[in-house]
Order: sequence, then structure tokens, then C-alpha cells
Amino acid sequence: MLGGLGKLAAQGLAHCMEKATEEVAHLMEVKEVVEHAKEAGENAIFEALKNAHETGDKVVDDVTGVVINTVTNAVTHAAEDLRKLGQ
Repeated sequence: MLGGLGKLAAQGLAHCMEKATEEVAHLMEVKEVVEHAKEAGENAIFEALKNAHETGDKVVDDVTGVVINTVTNAVTHAAEDLRKLGQ
């Protein structure tokens, strides 16, 4: 009777170990999926910030060009007007 009980306990322990091993394997798969998702999210954020920075640089360049042209035109017209007044 005691031998049968020991065998039953050993089978139960083996079953628990098998289930635990399956759970660990499953958790490792989940961890891998989470790591890939984290990496993809980080890359997406990096790309979005990079694109925003590039867009911001382009806007600054465009605005700078418009301001320079506007000021140049204003100074040119003022100089022409002063020249006409001096004649």
C-alpha cells in the first residue's frame, strides 16, 4: 500500500513539474512578445520624433527664408523711395 502511495506521489510530482515547465515556456514566449512590442514601440516613437524634428527644421528654414525676403524687399523699396525723394 505504501509503495502504491509513493508511486502516486511521484506521478503527481512529475505532473506538477511538467505543468510548471509548460508555464515557464509559456511565460518565456510572452516575455519575448512583450520585448518585441516594446522595441517596436520605441522605434515608432524615435521615428515620430525624428520626423517631427525634420519637419520643424524645414518650417524654420521656410520661415527664415520668408522673413529674409520680406525684410530685403522692404529695405529695397525704402531705399528706392529715399532715392526718389532725393531727386
